[in-house]
Amino acid sequence: GGWLLLQNCHLGLEFLNELMDTITTKESVSEDFRTWITTEAHPEFPINLLQSSIKFTNEPPQGVKAGLKRTYSAVTQDLLDVSKMPQWKPLLYAVAFLHTTVQERRKFGPLGWNIPYEFNQADLTASVQFVQNHLNDVENKHGVNWSCVRYMLGEVQYGGRVTDDLDKALLNTYARVWFGEHMFSERFCFYKGYVIPKGNTVEDYLQYIEQLPVIDTPEVFGLHPNADITHQTNLANETFNTIVSIQPKDSSDRGGETREAVVQRLADEMLEKLPPDYNPHEVKAQLQKMGAIQPINIFLRQEIDRMQLVISRVRTTLTDLKLAIDGTIIMSEELQDALDNIYDARIPKLWFRISWESTTLGFWFTELLERNQQFSSWLQDGRPNQFWMTGFFNPQGFLTAMRQETTRMNLAKGWELDSVVLCSEVTKMMKEDVVGPPPADIGGVYIHGLFLEGAGWDRRNSKLIESAPKV
Repeated sequence: GGWLLLQNCHLGLEFLNELMDTITTKESVSEDFRTWITTEAHPEFPINLLQSSIKFTNEPPQGVKAGLKRTYSAVTQDLLDVSKMPQWKPLLYAVAFLHTTVQERRKFGPLGWNIPYEFNQADLTASVQFVQNHLNDVENKHGVNWSCVRYMLGEVQYGGRVTDDLDKALLNTYARVWFGEHMFSERFCFYKGYVIPKGNTVEDYLQYIEQLPVIDTPEVFGLHPNADITHQTNLANETFNTIVSIQPKDSSDRGGETREAVVQRLADEMLEKLPPDYNPHEVKAQLQKMGAIQPINIFLRQEIDRMQLVISRVRTTLTDLKLAIDGTIIMSEELQDALDNIYDARIPKLWFRISWESTTLGFWFTELLERNQQFSSWLQDGRPNQFWMTGFFNPQGFLTAMRQETTRMNLAKGWELDSVVLCSEVTKMMKEDVVGPPPADIGGVYIHGLFLEGAGWDRRNSKLIESAPKV
């Protein structure tokens, strides 16, 4: 009749099958017996066990109001009165606000944090305990050591999880702007309308939190208002993708083409447009003519190898898929995934793993043709005057190869690879205006295909501008 708790079961998936057999084959089980399982979402989790279970999820609250309400619902009056220092209650609220902020920024993806971090309740508890210990150690006449507080919050308690330099700078900025003697002044606020409330009881703080807005503007977290557009767009896309993925996948004919007929027609169209395979001997011969040991030509060879892998995978998948639809071969799990995704105009997992991101299968396939066109033209006609840099698998490798070539061209001037830095200049030329490579005395290459997110480019004045009005 006892309860069994199994934690982190995603690390022991094989045991779960044994657990399922044990529970279902047991002749007599007490009515009071319960098995609790904690796990992360995992695609290989036994589906039978999942379906027979009651599911609970514990998601972090959405919004500043919900986050602060959850924190202060767990705060006791004893904790609020644990220190007689006047800085204690404001500091406790500021730490709670910081905790809510670092969690809320995660929903904005790379705009919020360059790397997603799993900030959790333990970080808040450790930070509150540190502030409490620090205030107990200092005397009223010495006051709070703000350098210590900022360092511990920005570098240790929350910063200890952070591995990106820019993310670390962001945390330290929060600590510098929000924690100091200025936080006790009447004019201090985290953002307009978000201040540190004054109160002596937990109810006082909960009453203040209750009147905060339910939906927060991204400016509360130090982000541009347009960040919310990106978040809402991603949320809508995720919802639509989920709806599409769970739609019925039967093959019945309901007055139109069946799924298999649609996919077979699309497969025929793609196979007809798919470029031919690269001949390794012809590629090698052409590269020898252009100079096989030149860094940019070595880069071209690597890109062609990657493109050939994509072309081969696409051709094999489409050919096998047509045979599986006709019943000639067995429809495997991977082919079923390809069928479902092609029908939904999405990129099959087999292709996506070795290629690039794109919104739909149509855009992805068009980009395959355009990328291949750049490589085949380069191989047949020689080095182009301009490069579509976003059409490379490894743009960083292209820049490295260009640095190597530029360094070799200027060895007589004493140039060294480690001291050469990249410098970009936006010209006023259009793609059609480029009729030759950059002047030899300047060096470098012309590139195109870059784009700005969240900004625009003023060609007349050569400067960044707002791409859209604030909303």
